[in-house]
Amino acid sequence: MTAQFPTGSPEALPIQHQYAQELSHCYGCGRNNPDGLQVQSHWDGQTAVARYTPRPEHIAVPGFVYGGLLASLVDCHGVGTAAAAAGLRHAEGTQLGRFVTASLHVDFLRPTPLGVQLELRGRVREHKRRKVVVDVEVLAGDVITVRGEGGAAPMPAGMELA
Repeated sequence: MTAQFPTGSPEALPIQHQYAQELSHCYGCGRNNPDGLQVQSHWDGQTAVARYTPRPEHIAVPGFVYGGLLASLVDCHGVGTAAAAAGLRHAEGTQLGRFVTASLHVDFLRPTPLGVQLELRGRVREHKRRKVVVDVEVLAGDVITVRGEGGAAPMPAGMELA
């Protein structure tokens, strides 16, 4: 079930569109990267959901999705889930604090068919002081094809642009 958010609420925007403009270049989810995947996750307070339809060039073998793409989807959706769950907002309250990948583990349970819309579901398993652990499932229809675990941490100050 997809979360519904009130029009105009910060949650109505994809999580990744709540990052600061200068921190939105990620290949997987950056709104400023026209060549990227443009992953857009929505948070309902407990679960993040995203939908993504792999393009023909995301092929592994005829009819199936390349595993590297699936790992990227798990990564960006997991990091976004962590950022939303942590809810760290900048002083002005409009931009969500940026998280980065601290760890990533992906299990490919079944081949993922090409040409179908995938649903990504992320839930926080553990929220430590400096790291959020997120479980992500990728579904093709009603079938879970991938399970992943990602650790995300607030972006270190040294990574911010001068």
